Amino acid sequence: MAVKDHISSANGPAPKKRLILNAFVETCSGHQSPGLWRHPDDRSTNFNSIQYWVDLAKLLEAGHFQGMFIADVLGGYDVYSGPQNLAPSIKSGAQWPVNEPLSMVPAMAAATKSLGFGVTISSSYEQPYHLARRMSTVDHLTGGRVGWNVVTGYLDSAARNLTNGKPQAEHDERYAICEEYMDVVYKLWNSSWRTDAVKLSRSTATYTDPTLVREINHAGKYFQVPGPHFCQPSPQRTPVIMQAGTSRAGKQFAAKHAEGIFVSAHSPDAVAKDISDVRAQAAKLGRDPAKIKFLAKFCPILGRTQEEADAKYADYAQYGDYDGALALFGGWTGVDMAPYGDDEELRYVDSNAIKSYIEGLIKHAPDVDGGKWTKRTLARHIMVGGLGATCVGTAEKVADEMERWVREGGVDGFNICYAIMPQTFVDVIELLIPELQRRGIFWKDFHVPGGTYRENLYEMAGQHGPLLDHPAAGMIWRSPEEVERLSKSAQGESNGIAQGEDGHEEQEEFDPVAMQFC
Repeated sequence: MAVKDHISSANGPAPKKRLILNAFVETCSGHQSPGLWRHPDDRSTNFNSIQYWVDLAKLLEAGHFQGMFIADVLGGYDVYSGPQNLAPSIKSGAQWPVNEPLSMVPAMAAATKSLGFGVTISSSYEQPYHLARRMSTVDHLTGGRVGWNVVTGYLDSAARNLTNGKPQAEHDERYAICEEYMDVVYKLWNSSWRTDAVKLSRSTATYTDPTLVREINHAGKYFQVPGPHFCQPSPQRTPVIMQAGTSRAGKQFAAKHAEGIFVSAHSPDAVAKDISDVRAQAAKLGRDPAKIKFLAKFCPILGRTQEEADAKYADYAQYGDYDGALALFGGWTGVDMAPYGDDEELRYVDSNAIKSYIEGLIKHAPDVDGGKWTKRTLARHIMVGGLGATCVGTAEKVADEMERWVREGGVDGFNICYAIMPQTFVDVIELLIPELQRRGIFWKDFHVPGGTYRENLYEMAGQHGPLLDHPAAGMIWRSPEEVERLSKSAQGESNGIAQGEDGHEEQEEFDPVAMQFC
Protein backbone atom coordinates (compact mmCIF):
# COMPACT_ATOMS: atom_id res chain seq x y z
CA MET A 1 0.00 0.00 0.00
CA ALA A 2 1.57 3.22 -1.13
CA VAL A 3 1.79 6.14 1.26
CA LYS A 4 -0.57 8.94 0.26
CA ASP A 5 0.37 12.57 0.45
CA HIS A 6 -3.18 13.42 1.54
CA ILE A 7 -4.92 11.21 4.08
CA SER A 8 -8.51 11.81 5.06
CA SER A 9 -9.25 12.05 8.75
CA ALA A 10 -11.96 13.31 11.05
CA ASN A 11 -10.22 16.65 11.01
CA GLY A 12 -9.90 16.82 7.23
CA PRO A 13 -6.94 15.96 5.03
CA ALA A 14 -3.58 15.60 6.70
CA PRO A 15 -0.82 17.97 5.61
CA LYS A 16 1.42 16.88 2.79
CA LYS A 17 4.48 14.89 3.74
CA ARG A 18 7.50 17.13 4.22
CA LEU A 19 10.40 15.87 2.16
CA ILE A 20 13.87 14.87 3.34
CA LEU A 21 16.68 15.85 0.99
CA ASN A 22 20.20 14.43 1.20
CA ALA A 23 23.08 15.06 -1.15
CA PHE A 24 24.27 11.72 -2.54
CA VAL A 25 28.04 11.77 -3.01
CA GLU A 26 31.12 9.59 -2.88
CA THR A 27 34.79 10.38 -2.30
CA CYS A 28 35.55 10.17 -6.00
CA SER A 29 34.89 12.15 -9.17
CA GLY A 30 31.70 11.75 -11.15
CA HIS A 31 30.12 9.27 -8.73
CA GLN A 32 26.87 8.21 -10.47
CA SER A 33 27.57 10.05 -13.74
CA PRO A 34 30.59 8.35 -15.37
CA GLY A 35 32.59 10.60 -17.64
CA LEU A 36 30.95 13.86 -16.64
CA TRP A 37 34.06 14.88 -14.73
CA ARG A 38 35.21 16.03 -18.19
CA HIS A 39 32.51 18.72 -18.35
CA PRO A 40 34.14 22.18 -18.13
CA ASP A 41 31.86 23.18 -15.22
CA ASP A 42 32.42 20.05 -13.15
CA ARG A 43 34.64 20.31 -10.07
CA SER A 44 34.39 16.76 -8.76
CA THR A 45 38.01 15.98 -9.62
CA ASN A 46 38.89 18.20 -6.64
CA PHE A 47 37.60 15.55 -4.22
CA ASN A 48 41.11 15.06 -2.76
CA SER A 49 40.95 18.58 -1.32
CA ILE A 50 39.45 19.12 2.13
CA GLN A 51 38.30 22.56 1.02
CA TYR A 52 36.16 20.90 -1.67
CA TRP A 53 34.23 19.01 1.01
CA VAL A 54 34.02 21.96 3.39
CA ASP A 55 32.61 24.16 0.62
CA LEU A 56 30.08 21.50 -0.32
CA ALA A 57 28.92 21.05 3.28
CA LYS A 58 28.48 24.81 3.72
CA LEU A 59 26.52 25.01 0.46
CA LEU A 60 24.19 22.17 1.49
CA GLU A 61 23.59 23.60 4.95
CA ALA A 62 22.79 27.02 3.49
CA GLY A 63 20.23 25.25 1.28
CA HIS A 64 18.82 23.39 4.32
CA PHE A 65 19.56 19.88 3.07
CA GLN A 66 19.05 17.49 6.00
CA GLY A 67 22.20 15.59 5.28
CA MET A 68 24.99 14.35 3.09
CA PHE A 69 24.79 10.65 2.26
CA ILE A 70 28.30 9.43 1.48
CA ALA A 71 28.53 6.21 -0.52
CA ASP A 72 31.58 3.98 -0.53
CA VAL A 73 33.06 0.86 -2.10
CA LEU A 74 36.17 -1.02 -1.03
CA GLY A 75 37.17 -2.31 -4.43
CA GLY A 76 37.00 -1.39 -8.09
CA TYR A 77 34.33 -2.39 -10.58
CA ASP A 78 36.03 -5.15 -12.57
CA VAL A 79 33.19 -7.26 -13.99
CA TYR A 80 32.69 -5.55 -17.36
CA SER A 81 34.87 -7.14 -20.08
CA GLY A 82 36.24 -9.29 -17.27
CA PRO A 83 36.75 -11.21 -15.22
CA GLN A 84 38.87 -9.02 -12.94
CA ASN A 85 39.29 -6.27 -15.50
CA LEU A 86 39.66 -2.86 -13.86
CA ALA A 87 40.73 -1.07 -17.04
CA PRO A 88 37.30 0.40 -18.02
CA SER A 89 36.78 1.81 -14.52
CA ILE A 90 40.32 3.14 -14.20
CA LYS A 91 40.33 4.78 -17.63
CA SER A 92 36.89 6.41 -17.34
CA GLY A 93 37.15 7.33 -13.65
CA ALA A 94 34.03 5.27 -12.90
CA GLN A 95 34.27 5.34 -9.10
CA TRP A 96 38.02 5.02 -9.38
CA PRO A 97 39.96 6.21 -7.43
CA VAL A 98 37.88 6.32 -4.23
CA ASN A 99 39.01 7.69 -0.86
CA GLU A 100 37.91 6.58 2.62
CA PRO A 101 34.66 8.44 3.47
CA LEU A 102 34.76 9.09 7.22
CA SER A 103 38.00 11.07 7.22
CA MET A 104 36.65 14.40 6.01
CA VAL A 105 33.46 14.42 8.11
CA PRO A 106 34.92 16.21 11.18
CA ALA A 107 36.26 19.00 8.96
CA MET A 108 32.86 19.44 7.33
CA ALA A 109 31.17 19.37 10.73
CA ALA A 110 33.52 22.08 12.02
CA ALA A 111 32.38 24.34 9.17
CA THR A 112 28.65 23.69 9.73
CA LYS A 113 26.20 23.48 12.63
CA SER A 114 23.23 21.36 11.58
CA LEU A 115 24.00 19.24 8.50
CA GLY A 116 23.98 15.48 9.10
CA PHE A 117 26.52 13.05 7.63
CA GLY A 118 25.53 9.50 6.71
CA VAL A 119 28.67 7.45 6.05
CA THR A 120 28.81 4.07 4.33
CA ILE A 121 30.96 1.49 6.15
CA SER A 122 30.96 -2.26 5.54
CA SER A 123 30.44 -4.68 8.40
CA SER A 124 32.29 -7.42 6.51
CA TYR A 125 35.87 -6.21 6.79
CA GLU A 126 36.20 -4.39 10.10
CA GLN A 127 35.91 -5.71 13.63
CA PRO A 128 32.85 -4.33 15.49
CA TYR A 129 34.94 -3.14 18.44
CA HIS A 130 36.99 -0.97 16.09
CA LEU A 131 34.03 0.40 14.15
CA ALA A 132 32.13 1.21 17.35
CA ARG A 133 35.08 3.27 18.53
CA ARG A 134 35.46 5.10 15.21
CA MET A 135 31.78 5.99 15.04
CA SER A 136 31.61 7.14 18.67
CA THR A 137 34.64 9.34 18.07
CA VAL A 138 33.08 11.04 15.06
CA ASP A 139 29.72 11.34 16.80
CA HIS A 140 31.53 13.26 19.55
CA LEU A 141 33.46 15.44 17.11
CA THR A 142 30.35 16.32 15.08
CA GLY A 143 28.13 17.00 18.08
CA GLY A 144 25.94 14.02 17.26
CA ARG A 145 25.56 14.52 13.52
CA VAL A 146 26.76 11.19 12.15
CA GLY A 147 24.86 8.27 10.66
CA TRP A 148 26.02 4.85 9.55
CA ASN A 149 24.88 3.36 6.26
CA VAL A 150 25.32 -0.33 7.08
CA VAL A 151 26.46 -2.44 4.14
CA THR A 152 27.76 -5.98 4.03
CA GLY A 153 30.03 -5.60 0.99
CA TYR A 154 29.36 -7.21 -2.36
CA LEU A 155 32.42 -6.70 -4.55
CA ASP A 156 34.75 -9.63 -5.13
CA SER A 157 37.46 -7.09 -5.90
CA ALA A 158 37.19 -5.89 -2.29
CA ALA A 159 37.02 -9.38 -0.81
CA ARG A 160 40.19 -10.47 -2.60
CA ASN A 161 42.08 -7.75 -0.75
CA LEU A 162 40.41 -8.04 2.63
CA THR A 163 39.76 -11.71 3.40
CA ASN A 164 43.30 -13.10 3.28
CA GLY A 165 42.49 -15.38 0.39
CA LYS A 166 39.20 -16.68 1.75
CA PRO A 167 36.15 -16.56 -0.55
CA GLN A 168 33.57 -13.87 0.05
CA ALA A 169 30.60 -15.06 2.11
CA GLU A 170 27.38 -15.63 0.22
CA HIS A 171 24.76 -12.89 0.19
CA ASP A 172 22.46 -14.18 2.94
CA GLU A 173 25.33 -15.28 5.18
CA ARG A 174 26.75 -11.76 5.00
CA TYR A 175 23.49 -10.52 6.46
CA ALA A 176 23.54 -13.21 9.16
CA ILE A 177 27.02 -12.06 10.16
CA CYS A 178 25.83 -8.46 10.09
CA GLU A 179 22.96 -9.28 12.46
CA GLU A 180 25.41 -10.39 15.13
CA TYR A 181 27.68 -7.46 14.27
CA MET A 182 24.84 -5.06 15.06
CA ASP A 183 24.22 -6.79 18.36
CA VAL A 184 27.86 -6.26 19.33
CA VAL A 185 28.01 -2.57 18.43
CA TYR A 186 24.66 -1.85 20.05
CA LYS A 187 25.96 -3.38 23.28
CA LEU A 188 29.19 -1.39 23.11
CA TRP A 189 27.47 1.90 22.39
CA ASN A 190 24.56 1.51 24.80
CA SER A 191 25.16 -1.12 27.48
CA SER A 192 28.80 -0.71 28.39
CA TRP A 193 28.62 2.73 30.05
CA ARG A 194 25.81 4.05 32.20
CA THR A 195 24.62 7.42 31.02
CA ASP A 196 26.06 9.24 34.04
CA ALA A 197 29.33 7.26 34.29
CA VAL A 198 31.58 10.25 33.55
CA LYS A 199 31.85 12.33 36.74
CA LEU A 200 34.78 14.72 36.19
CA SER A 201 34.88 15.22 39.96
CA ARG A 202 37.95 17.14 41.04
CA SER A 203 37.09 16.74 44.72
CA THR A 204 37.14 12.92 44.54
CA ALA A 205 39.70 12.71 41.73
CA THR A 206 37.17 10.64 39.76
CA TYR A 207 37.07 11.06 36.02
CA THR A 208 34.75 8.09 35.45
CA ASP A 209 33.03 5.94 38.07
CA PRO A 210 34.46 2.43 37.38
CA THR A 211 31.31 0.81 38.79
CA LEU A 212 29.34 2.40 35.96
CA VAL A 213 31.46 0.91 33.17
CA ARG A 214 31.13 -2.79 32.44
CA GLU A 215 32.15 -5.47 29.99
CA ILE A 216 29.60 -6.72 27.50
CA ASN A 217 31.08 -10.25 27.28
CA HIS A 218 29.63 -10.99 23.88
CA ALA A 219 30.24 -14.60 22.87
CA GLY A 220 28.55 -15.44 19.58
CA LYS A 221 28.96 -17.51 16.44
CA TYR A 222 31.05 -14.92 14.62
CA PHE A 223 32.41 -12.55 17.27
CA GLN A 224 33.99 -12.73 20.72
CA VAL A 225 34.03 -9.24 22.24
CA PRO A 226 34.39 -8.82 26.00
CA GLY A 227 34.48 -5.01 25.99
CA PRO A 228 34.03 -2.57 27.56
CA HIS A 229 33.60 0.13 24.96
CA PHE A 230 36.65 2.40 24.77
CA CYS A 231 34.66 5.64 24.32
CA GLN A 232 32.28 7.34 26.68
CA PRO A 233 28.68 7.69 25.46
CA SER A 234 28.50 10.08 22.51
CA PRO A 235 25.66 12.55 21.90
CA GLN A 236 23.58 10.01 19.98
CA ARG A 237 25.19 6.88 21.50
CA THR A 238 23.99 4.96 18.42
CA PRO A 239 24.51 6.82 15.14
CA VAL A 240 21.51 7.11 12.83
CA ILE A 241 21.23 3.66 11.24
CA MET A 242 20.81 3.65 7.47
CA GLN A 243 20.58 0.80 4.99
CA ALA A 244 20.40 0.18 1.26
CA GLY A 245 19.29 -3.07 -0.32
CA THR A 246 15.92 -4.66 -0.98
CA SER A 247 16.71 -8.35 -1.26
CA ARG A 248 14.77 -10.65 1.07
CA ALA A 249 17.59 -10.61 3.63
CA GLY A 250 18.10 -6.89 3.13
CA LYS A 251 14.45 -6.11 3.84
CA GLN A 252 14.47 -8.24 6.99
CA PHE A 253 17.54 -6.38 8.20
CA ALA A 254 16.04 -3.00 7.35
CA ALA A 255 12.76 -3.74 9.13
CA LYS A 256 14.62 -4.45 12.35
CA HIS A 257 17.42 -1.89 12.30
CA ALA A 258 17.12 0.88 9.71
CA GLU A 259 15.95 4.39 10.47
CA GLY A 260 16.65 5.61 6.94
CA ILE A 261 16.51 3.33 3.89
CA PHE A 262 17.97 4.16 0.49
CA VAL A 263 16.12 2.79 -2.54
CA SER A 264 17.07 3.08 -6.18
CA ALA A 265 14.87 2.54 -9.22
CA HIS A 266 13.79 4.48 -12.27
CA SER A 267 10.07 4.67 -11.32
CA PRO A 268 8.04 4.75 -8.08
CA ASP A 269 6.13 1.56 -8.85
CA ALA A 270 9.48 -0.26 -8.84
CA VAL A 271 9.99 0.53 -5.14
CA ALA A 272 6.42 0.64 -3.80
CA LYS A 273 6.11 -3.05 -2.92
CA ASP A 274 9.53 -3.21 -1.25
CA ILE A 275 8.70 -0.16 0.86
CA SER A 276 5.34 -1.61 1.83
CA ASP A 277 6.97 -4.95 2.69
CA VAL A 278 9.58 -3.36 4.95
CA ARG A 279 7.01 -1.23 6.75
CA ALA A 280 4.81 -4.30 7.32
CA GLN A 281 7.72 -6.33 8.68
CA ALA A 282 8.75 -3.44 10.93
CA ALA A 283 5.23 -3.21 12.34
CA LYS A 284 5.32 -6.92 13.22
CA LEU A 285 8.53 -6.25 15.16
CA GLY A 286 6.79 -3.55 17.17
CA ARG A 287 8.27 -0.58 15.35
CA ASP A 288 6.28 2.38 14.08
CA PRO A 289 6.50 1.89 10.29
CA ALA A 290 5.73 5.54 9.59
CA LYS A 291 8.92 6.57 11.40
CA ILE A 292 11.16 4.63 8.97
CA LYS A 293 12.32 7.08 6.31
CA PHE A 294 12.68 5.89 2.71
CA LEU A 295 14.88 7.95 0.39
CA ALA A 296 14.92 7.40 -3.36
CA LYS A 297 17.90 8.15 -5.58
CA PHE A 298 16.95 11.09 -7.78
CA CYS A 299 18.92 13.18 -10.27
CA PRO A 300 17.19 16.44 -11.26
CA ILE A 301 18.34 18.34 -14.35
CA LEU A 302 16.77 21.73 -13.81
CA GLY A 303 16.13 24.69 -16.08
CA ARG A 304 14.00 27.81 -15.90
CA THR A 305 12.22 26.48 -18.98
CA GLN A 306 11.82 22.97 -20.34
CA GLU A 307 13.97 23.92 -23.31
CA GLU A 308 16.77 25.09 -21.02
CA ALA A 309 16.59 21.85 -19.03
CA ASP A 310 16.61 19.71 -22.18
CA ALA A 311 19.62 21.58 -23.54
CA LYS A 312 21.42 21.14 -20.21
CA TYR A 313 20.77 17.37 -20.28
CA ALA A 314 22.03 17.08 -23.86
CA ASP A 315 25.13 19.06 -22.91
CA TYR A 316 25.83 16.74 -19.99
CA ALA A 317 25.11 13.53 -21.90
CA GLN A 318 27.74 14.22 -24.53
CA TYR A 319 30.42 13.76 -21.86
CA GLY A 320 29.05 10.43 -20.61
CA ASP A 321 31.36 7.44 -20.85
CA TYR A 322 29.77 4.31 -22.39
CA ASP A 323 32.28 1.82 -21.00
CA GLY A 324 32.36 3.59 -17.65
CA ALA A 325 28.59 3.26 -17.38
CA LEU A 326 28.72 -0.46 -18.11
CA ALA A 327 31.61 -0.87 -15.66
CA LEU A 328 29.39 0.62 -12.94
CA PHE A 329 26.52 -1.65 -13.93
CA GLY A 330 28.78 -4.70 -13.78
CA GLY A 331 29.94 -3.78 -10.31
CA TRP A 332 26.42 -3.07 -9.04
CA THR A 333 24.91 -6.29 -10.37
CA GLY A 334 27.70 -8.76 -11.09
CA VAL A 335 26.53 -8.93 -14.72
CA ASP A 336 29.07 -8.48 -17.53
CA MET A 337 27.38 -6.74 -20.46
CA ALA A 338 30.42 -7.06 -22.75
CA PRO A 339 29.15 -10.21 -24.53
CA TYR A 340 25.81 -8.53 -25.27
CA GLY A 341 25.09 -6.72 -28.51
CA ASP A 342 24.18 -3.05 -28.17
CA ASP A 343 20.48 -3.80 -28.73
CA GLU A 344 20.36 -7.17 -26.98
CA GLU A 345 18.02 -7.44 -24.00
CA LEU A 346 19.30 -8.02 -20.49
CA ARG A 347 18.54 -11.48 -19.13
CA TYR A 348 18.17 -12.56 -15.51
CA VAL A 349 21.47 -13.83 -14.12
CA ASP A 350 21.91 -14.90 -10.50
CA SER A 351 24.86 -13.19 -8.88
CA ASN A 352 26.47 -12.74 -5.49
CA ALA A 353 26.36 -8.97 -5.78
CA ILE A 354 23.11 -6.99 -5.53
CA LYS A 355 20.45 -9.57 -6.41
CA SER A 356 17.54 -7.18 -5.99
CA TYR A 357 19.00 -4.85 -8.62
CA ILE A 358 18.58 -7.28 -11.52
CA GLU A 359 15.22 -8.56 -10.28
CA GLY A 360 13.81 -5.05 -10.03
CA LEU A 361 15.20 -3.94 -13.37
CA ILE A 362 13.68 -6.79 -15.34
CA LYS A 363 10.30 -6.47 -13.61
CA HIS A 364 10.14 -2.72 -14.26
CA ALA A 365 11.61 -2.10 -17.70
CA PRO A 366 11.76 1.49 -18.98
CA ASP A 367 9.26 2.88 -21.45
CA VAL A 368 11.90 2.99 -24.17
CA ASP A 369 13.32 0.48 -26.65
CA GLY A 370 10.05 -1.43 -26.65
CA GLY A 371 10.06 -1.76 -22.85
CA LYS A 372 13.38 -3.59 -22.75
CA TRP A 373 16.64 -3.03 -20.93
CA THR A 374 19.24 -3.34 -23.66
CA LYS A 375 22.95 -2.78 -23.36
CA ARG A 376 22.63 0.59 -25.09
CA THR A 377 19.64 1.64 -22.95
CA LEU A 378 21.45 0.75 -19.74
CA ALA A 379 24.55 2.74 -20.67
CA ARG A 380 22.58 5.82 -21.75
CA HIS A 381 20.43 5.71 -18.64
CA ILE A 382 23.42 5.45 -16.32
CA MET A 383 25.55 8.17 -17.92
CA VAL A 384 23.61 11.05 -16.34
CA GLY A 385 22.57 10.31 -12.78
CA GLY A 386 23.17 6.58 -12.58
CA LEU A 387 20.66 3.76 -12.62
CA GLY A 388 17.86 5.59 -10.82
CA ALA A 389 15.34 8.32 -11.54
CA THR A 390 16.55 11.24 -13.66
CA CYS A 391 14.04 14.04 -14.18
CA VAL A 392 14.65 16.80 -16.72
CA GLY A 393 12.56 19.94 -16.54
CA THR A 394 11.47 23.04 -14.70
CA ALA A 395 11.21 23.22 -10.92
CA GLU A 396 7.46 22.73 -11.25
CA LYS A 397 7.86 19.58 -13.33
CA VAL A 398 10.53 18.11 -11.05
CA ALA A 399 8.47 18.90 -7.94
CA ASP A 400 5.47 17.21 -9.54
CA GLU A 401 7.60 14.11 -10.14
CA MET A 402 8.84 14.11 -6.56
CA GLU A 403 5.27 14.28 -5.29
CA ARG A 404 4.40 11.37 -7.57
CA TRP A 405 7.17 9.32 -5.94
CA VAL A 406 5.71 10.10 -2.53
CA ARG A 407 2.16 9.33 -3.66
CA GLU A 408 2.82 6.18 -5.71
CA GLY A 409 6.05 4.87 -4.21
CA GLY A 410 5.64 5.73 -0.54
CA VAL A 411 9.02 7.48 -0.21
CA ASP A 412 9.77 10.13 2.40
CA GLY A 413 12.46 12.00 0.51
CA PHE A 414 15.35 11.77 -1.89
CA ASN A 415 19.07 11.25 -2.12
CA ILE A 416 19.94 13.83 -4.74
CA CYS A 417 22.74 12.64 -6.98
CA TYR A 418 24.58 15.06 -9.17
CA ALA A 419 25.26 15.23 -12.88
CA ILE A 420 28.01 17.78 -12.38
CA MET A 421 29.46 19.08 -9.13
CA PRO A 422 28.45 21.42 -7.56
CA GLN A 423 26.08 22.85 -10.18
CA THR A 424 23.40 20.20 -9.69
CA PHE A 425 23.15 21.11 -6.00
CA VAL A 426 23.24 24.83 -6.76
CA ASP A 427 20.32 24.35 -9.16
CA VAL A 428 18.38 22.39 -6.53
CA ILE A 429 18.91 25.14 -3.95
CA GLU A 430 18.19 28.07 -6.27
CA LEU A 431 15.39 26.61 -8.42
CA LEU A 432 13.82 23.51 -6.86
CA ILE A 433 13.79 24.11 -3.10
CA PRO A 434 11.85 27.41 -3.37
CA GLU A 435 9.17 25.52 -5.32
CA LEU A 436 9.07 22.72 -2.74
CA GLN A 437 8.77 25.33 0.02
CA ARG A 438 5.97 27.10 -1.88
CA ARG A 439 4.07 23.79 -1.92
CA GLY A 440 4.67 23.30 1.79
CA ILE A 441 6.66 20.08 1.34
CA PHE A 442 10.10 21.26 2.43
CA TRP A 443 11.11 23.09 5.59
CA LYS A 444 12.32 26.67 5.75
CA ASP A 445 15.12 25.84 8.19
CA PHE A 446 16.46 23.00 10.29
CA HIS A 447 13.93 21.87 12.90
CA VAL A 448 16.65 21.99 15.56
CA PRO A 449 19.43 24.35 14.44
CA GLY A 450 22.65 22.97 15.86
CA GLY A 451 20.88 19.74 16.77
CA THR A 452 21.82 16.11 16.27
CA TYR A 453 21.24 14.28 13.01
CA ARG A 454 18.41 12.28 14.56
CA GLU A 455 16.64 15.38 15.91
CA ASN A 456 16.51 16.90 12.44
CA LEU A 457 15.75 13.63 10.64
CA TYR A 458 12.65 13.04 12.75
CA GLU A 459 12.00 16.76 13.43
CA MET A 460 11.84 15.87 17.13
CA ALA A 461 13.77 18.11 19.51
CA GLY A 462 15.56 16.08 22.18
CA GLN A 463 15.48 12.82 20.19
CA HIS A 464 19.21 12.15 20.34
CA GLY A 465 19.11 8.35 20.56
CA PRO A 466 17.04 5.83 18.60
CA LEU A 467 13.29 5.80 19.11
CA LEU A 468 12.16 3.58 21.95
CA ASP A 469 10.80 0.93 19.57
CA HIS A 470 14.27 0.45 18.03
CA PRO A 471 16.29 -2.56 19.28
CA ALA A 472 19.23 -0.35 20.31
CA ALA A 473 17.07 1.79 22.59
CA GLY A 474 16.24 -1.09 24.92
CA MET A 475 19.94 -1.71 25.51
CA ILE A 476 20.77 1.71 26.96
CA TRP A 477 22.15 1.54 30.50
CA ARG A 478 20.38 4.53 31.92
CA SER A 479 20.80 6.49 35.10
CA PRO A 480 18.11 6.08 37.78
CA GLU A 481 16.81 9.54 36.90
CA GLU A 482 16.33 8.54 33.28
CA VAL A 483 14.67 5.29 34.29
CA GLU A 484 12.21 7.11 36.52
CA ARG A 485 11.38 9.61 33.80
CA LEU A 486 10.87 6.98 31.13
CA SER A 487 8.96 4.61 33.35
CA LYS A 488 6.22 7.25 33.66
CA SER A 489 5.53 7.04 29.95
CA ALA A 490 3.77 4.20 28.20
CA GLN A 491 6.65 3.97 25.74
CA GLY A 492 9.18 3.47 28.52
CA GLU A 493 7.09 0.76 30.13
CA SER A 494 6.65 -1.05 26.81
CA ASN A 495 10.42 -1.19 26.35
CA GLY A 496 10.93 -3.07 29.63
CA ILE A 497 12.74 -0.32 31.52
CA ALA A 498 12.50 -0.96 35.25
CA GLN A 499 14.46 -0.10 38.33
CA GLY A 500 16.00 -2.69 40.64
CA GLU A 501 16.21 -2.69 44.40
CA ASP A 502 19.73 -1.27 44.27
CA GLY A 503 18.52 1.76 42.32
CA HIS A 504 20.13 0.61 39.09
CA GLU A 505 18.27 -0.17 35.93
CA GLU A 506 17.43 -3.82 35.41
CA GLN A 507 17.78 -5.15 31.87
CA GLU A 508 17.53 -8.60 30.40
CA GLU A 509 20.75 -10.55 30.17
CA PHE A 510 22.65 -10.55 26.91
CA ASP A 511 21.33 -13.30 24.67
CA PRO A 512 23.73 -14.08 21.83
CA VAL A 513 21.12 -16.30 20.20
CA ALA A 514 18.21 -13.88 20.21
CA MET A 515 20.61 -10.95 19.72
CA GLN A 516 18.16 -8.50 21.21
CA PHE A 517 17.07 -7.11 24.53
CA CYS A 518 13.42 -6.35 23.92
